[in-house]
Amino acid sequence: MASPEAPQSHRRSWLKPATWHLRTRLILLAMALLIAICGAVGVASYASMDAFLTRQLDEQLSQAAERANDPGRPPMGGFNGRDPLDARGQSVGTVNARILNGQVNSGGFLASDTTRSALSTEDKETLLALAANAQPVDRALSNGNYRLVAVKTNFGDVLVTGLPLAGKESTLTSLVWTFVFVSLGGLLLVGLAGTILIRRTMKPLEQLSEVATRVSQLPLDAGEVALAVRVPPSNSNPGTEVGSVGHALNLMLDNVASALQARQKSETKVRQFVADASHELRTPLTAIRGYTELMRMTEDFTPDGQKSLARVQSQSERMTALVEDLLLLARLDEGQPLKLTEVDLTQLVVESVSDEKVMAPGHTWRLELPDEPVVVNGDASQLRQVLVNLLSNARKHTPSGTTVVTGVGTSPEGAAIVAVRDDGGGIPAAFVDHVFSRFARADAARKGSGDQAGASAAEGTSGLGLSIVQSIMEAHGGRVTVTSRPGRTEFALQMPLLQQKGQGDAPRFVISVT
Repeated sequence: MASPEAPQSHRRSWLKPATWHLRTRLILLAMALLIAICGAVGVASYASMDAFLTRQLDEQLSQAAERANDPGRPPMGGFNGRDPLDARGQSVGTVNARILNGQVNSGGFLASDTTRSALSTEDKETLLALAANAQPVDRALSNGNYRLVAVKTNFGDVLVTGLPLAGKESTLTSLVWTFVFVSLGGLLLVGLAGTILIRRTMKPLEQLSEVATRVSQLPLDAGEVALAVRVPPSNSNPGTEVGSVGHALNLMLDNVASALQARQKSETKVRQFVADASHELRTPLTAIRGYTELMRMTEDFTPDGQKSLARVQSQSERMTALVEDLLLLARLDEGQPLKLTEVDLTQLVVESVSDEKVMAPGHTWRLELPDEPVVVNGDASQLRQVLVNLLSNARKHTPSGTTVVTGVGTSPEGAAIVAVRDDGGGIPAAFVDHVFSRFARADAARKGSGDQAGASAAEGTSGLGLSIVQSIMEAHGGRVTVTSRPGRTEFALQMPLLQQKGQGDAPRFVISVT
């Protein structure tokens, strides 16, 4: 049995922010703002610290260059060749070199044990490439990155002094990691605290959503509805944003409840009128039929009189059937209890099809039955009425020669299935959605022309048969569906099976309704 298409659920996708929860977006927005703030503060702090350390290093470099120039001053008469690293107060890691005539005359690194490390060839090339303009620059040497300054002395030589950048780089690295860890800790704290606070703040909105969801699940389409669901006073205070929404929702629910009560009163009056009118009409209709039959037996009429009397009797019988249908619908609408017994649908189908076969021998009637009985818990007379209505509907609205197939079985979900299928002209697509409405007719689409429409024209249709089918099935906790196209029209009944011991082991004949 083909089940109706289920509505698609709203799925959230991380690729579509519009589908996220509001609290998720608020938390992510707060974290994004915190990341932006931390990033801006970090960049500003890094730039400020870098400028401060550079100025500090440049001052130290200027002092180191002045100390290195003192022992390097040659005596009267020429260059004495003394090493600038011999100057007092030079720190570990300092690099000094004296350049004379385009060559490094002396120089090296001051190691931690006050020894000197020689300059490599690459280091000398780097120092020789410096401009003697007393402007500090950063260069990479064999011992690491250095801040270098080249100063031309009054004696014609160039004195190069350099201090390592390791201290500055270590400080900046520590600053970066400190900001990273502090920012991560702040993000974690904001994420946890924000989640808790935003959840508490959004709780009233969730309660409003719960109220709206509960209302949406109420059966408001028919029957007496007790719309007692309301937003609690704590969340319906008009003085707050959320409270104003809750207050408006309560006003809307009050209005809907009043409208439903008015509709229920109107429907109750109409049903009571129909029930009373139908009940009152039964007696005069019975009298008309009785007197008609009595006159036919006791009086002599001309042939035209006989036809008129037969017409009166047929119309009174049709009116009686219509009244009985209206009474049945009124009882079903009132929800009167059913006379539940164990009903063998297989036997009920065989009997109903046999009766219709006698009434319409021009149709081809076929049965598709299971090997085991299909038993349900229901009202036998009403279920027989359902089958009679479906089979007579196929008989009245299809021409002679039409094949009508009635099948009984169970669905994979464990429900009893009865399907009535014919290969007639079909139901118009625009009318399928209204086929179960009361007093709905589409005779032009389901009947043929000439003698093919004889049964329908002779018996007439009230437009209540299929609505009775739907009401009876709903009263039994089941449903009826219809699918139609030219050459195939199928009505499918589905209702719960009677649970019996050992029934689950019995073979089942499964009908697939498409």
